[in-house]
This record gives sequence, structure tokens and C-alpha cells, in this order.
Amino acid sequence: MADAPSTDPTPLESSVTTGPVEAAPEAAVPASADHATTTSLPQPTPSTTVQPEAVDEKAVEKPEPITTDAPPAAEPEPAPIVAVTTAEPPKQAEPAMTAVTPPAAPAAAPTAEATPAAATAVATPAVDASTSSPPVPAAVPTTETLEPASAASPAPVEDGKKVDEPQNALTKKFTTAEWASINQLRKELPAIFEEAYKEKKDAKPTSITLWGVPINSLNPKADARVTVILLKFLRARNLSVREAKTMLINTLRWRDEFNVEAAMKEEFPKDVFDGIGYTFKTDKDGRPVCYNLYGAIKDTKVVFGDVQRFLRWRVKLMEETVLQCDFETVDQTVQVHDYEGVSMSSRDANSKSAASEASNIFSSHYPELLYRKYFINVPTLMSWIFWAFKAIVPSATFSKMSVVGSSKHEIKKVLGEIVEVNNLPKRYGGEAEAF
Repeated sequence: MADAPSTDPTPLESSVTTGPVEAAPEAAVPASADHATTTSLPQPTPSTTVQPEAVDEKAVEKPEPITTDAPPAAEPEPAPIVAVTTAEPPKQAEPAMTAVTPPAAPAAAPTAEATPAAATAVATPAVDASTSSPPVPAAVPTTETLEPASAASPAPVEDGKKVDEPQNALTKKFTTAEWASINQLRKELPAIFEEAYKEKKDAKPTSITLWGVPINSLNPKADARVTVILLKFLRARNLSVREAKTMLINTLRWRDEFNVEAAMKEEFPKDVFDGIGYTFKTDKDGRPVCYNLYGAIKDTKVVFGDVQRFLRWRVKLMEETVLQCDFETVDQTVQVHDYEGVSMSSRDANSKSAASEASNIFSSHYPELLYRKYFINVPTLMSWIFWAFKAIVPSATFSKMSVVGSSKHEIKKVLGEIVEVNNLPKRYGGEAEAF
């Protein structure tokens, strides 16, 4: 769920998880397949002289080429073809018609159904995605299509057979494809641990703890929470077991080298860090909410003067937030970034470096832990920076971000959609006594 050292507006930036945030950032930005459908658009062929009426007639009278190549469930598909040719007869849409006649067209039909956004792109080949007004649409996630709602498998499946193992509310929503990838990644855990800790002189661990969950490489099926965590790395890499394995190795190695456990125990000076970051209450579904108050930073030179100290403090805040997820019913967080009182002139070289490194850490090593991220009280002159995120974060992560503005009414309305009023701080229109 890569980095943007000069454009990242969030010194306290949290994962953009799903990898290289949340990586693909979470990406180290993972490559996304979002644009695969649009790049396969047929190029216009000026020499084509087929008239729309002739194509319509063939589509109606001879649907066999389509129905015989397509899967059985797709046999009634001629109707959409007629709809395409009759919708734009004056435009002589040769590319669209030639896309129907080749044998490859039936294979493309399921893709269009699975990704409505891509279907729109095919229907209007003249539209240039790079000049579209809203920056979000074309980047809408592939990772999101991995959400299990549509094809949940009620039980783990291995080698085509259902397996009896502990489950929770989250694992019951996994798809058959996700279970297949999980089973493969589980088999790789001993090798993953061996590679991640190969520099250790003592015996390599067979069990570690990640975000409060013990992971036993020799028996990962014993705890459903382990399964939830493994799937996060897989989803961040579009269910590629090889890439998820690499991401998990890098994460375990980074945690060991960074010494996350020591950072969790470290006491940071209150006069420097107090007031600029809080984890407070939850949203309506129990997800912990982390607030980052950039305007509360009184002296950027003091806060960011020691970049490594800032990163240890920021990682500690992130870990404390994630530890509130039980990975039984809750496995993601909500981030609120408040820019009230922040100006463009408040950013110096150290703050930019800290922002870049923090963004890289969270996108590379905290995959799929972000549910929503809100930028509030953003100065008008800084709002353009938000759109720069599109180029440096995975599309799935970008789709989770929202710029709310500075209207108190609007902030209360937007945050109130996911946070109960009694859990929302008063400064944002809620009733909770908070920071």
C-alpha cells in the first residue's frame, strides 16, 4: 500500500496499510491492478469500414461466437452488446464494436462486471483519465475488491476440503480464494521466521508476538487472530503469497531492528509531545480513533529536531492504537488529522524528513490497518497537497481518505457519521470531554 518526502502533509502520518500505508503503500507502494482494464482498450483502427447496422445484425442473428467462448453463466450476454451499439450509433464507435467481435471479448465481459469503473472506461474510450476532474475515480482500489462480502466461505478450505479450525467473526467473512492464499502463507511461516531473524546469533524464534497476538510458526491454525493478521499482508499484496511473504519478512526484520518493544516502554518528554497525538474512544463499530493535532506543535524544531526520537514516539502511538484492535471483531483503525493553526511556513527540512520516514514505515509495516482517514481544518492553500497523495499511495488507501475542510458544522456531520456523539470530542461538535 511509495513515499513522498516533499509533499507528505502529515508529519504524524499513519499508515496508509494496506501496504506500500497500509504499502503498498501502508506504499513502499504496492503495484495495483486498478488500471489493467483501461490499458487494454482497443486502439482506434481508421481502416475499419464496418457499419454499426451490420455489426448489430450479426450480433442479433449470430450470437454463437460470444456464447460459445463465454462461461455458461454468461450465455445471455448478447443483450449488453446490442445495448452498446444502439446507445451511440451516431458516434460510429468502431473501437467498441471491434472489441466485441474478437474472440478475446467474452473474457473481458466478466472483468467489466466485476469492476464497474472499468466498464465505464471501455464504453467511453475517448475519455483521458489523466484529465478527469476528480482525482479519485480512476484510482479506486483493487484491494477493495478483495473484501470478502460477496463470496464468503463459512469455513476454511484446504485442498478443496473444509477444515475444522478456530474461527471468529472476521475469518467467517473470508473468501475461498483468501483461504487458499492463507494456507499457502501458513506453510511458509517457518521459512519466513528463519529469514527474518537470520542475523540473530542465538536460536531463531519459532513464535513471536505481533500487535498483541502470539504467532506460532509451527501451529498458526491454533489462533484465528493469527489468520486475520496473515490475511492483512496478503490483501496488501493482492493475495500474492510470494509478495506477502516478502512483506512479512521485512516487517518482522524492521520491528526487530527498530526495537518496537523498547519504543513502547520509552518515556518521551511531555513538554515536547503532549497534546499532539491521542487515541480516544472508538467509532460506531468499535474501531479505535487516533487524533493527530498538527496545530498543537508549538516548535517544530523541538519536535522534529531529533527525527529518530520523533519516529519512536510516533510508532509508539501507532502501536497503542493498533493494540486496541482485538482481531476478533475489530481489525482496523480510524485516523483524524487536524491541521487547525498550521501554515505552509511551519514545515522545515526535519519535519519533511520525519513525515517521509513515518509514511514509509506505516505503509510498509502496518498493512490493511486503516479503515478511514480524515483531514480536517486543512488551510485552503494546503488542500492541494492532499491530491498529491494519489501519486504516492495505493489507490485502495487513497479511496479511504477524505478532506473535510474547516466548517464546524461539516466536521461534526462527517465525523458524526462514524463516531457516536458521546464519543466525539466537543471540539468537533460531540459531547465527549477530551483533549
